[in-house]
Amino acid sequence: MSKVDRSLCLTGEHVILEPLSLDHVPALINAANDGQLWELWFTNVPDNDGMKAYVEKALEAESIGQALAFAVRDKVSGSVIGCTRICNWDQANRRLEIGYTWYAKSFQRTAVNTESKLLLLNYAFTALDCIAVEFRTHWHNKVSRAAIARLGAKQDGILRNHRIQADGTLRDTVVFSIINSEWPAVEASLKSKLAEHGN
Repeated sequence: MSKVDRSLCLTGEHVILEPLSLDHVPALINAANDGQLWELWFTNVPDNDGMKAYVEKALEAESIGQALAFAVRDKVSGSVIGCTRICNWDQANRRLEIGYTWYAKSFQRTAVNTESKLLLLNYAFTALDCIAVEFRTHWHNKVSRAAIARLGAKQDGILRNHRIQADGTLRDTVVFSIINSEWPAVEASLKSKLAEHGN
């Protein structure tokens, strides 16, 4: 099993993805307060009191080789504006998921998500030699589903009653993926979308 590279930073024109640490907790609390993101019942963004445990859980998954977590930093302002993660990393089968992604409301629907996904997908398909990358989201999170489809991922299916949420409700999970043979076309499309934002 590969060791997690804690020094890894992925840098683009708009964002820097840097290794997540407990030092990011105060900045992540500020980012989540931009839009009170924890109030969206179909997402898993922690509130102020839960942020430290959220980061600790991400780092625990890293320690056993199942994840690689990043804080997302806006390159212009230097502010931490959210986080994202490689997770459910099945190294033997060269598959992983990109998830636990959220951004401060003022940075949603900007170039941030497109570039973050471009950086992560490039790392997954080139450095990690993945054959498939998954994305999963709540059935009711229409914004997330549309964003994943815009990346070029294809819907694989719906896992019904997939999870029991903290409030006791049952989550249907929509699964999307991009496979390695699709990556060149997806990469070209994402770069074109970024160009439209005016790099």
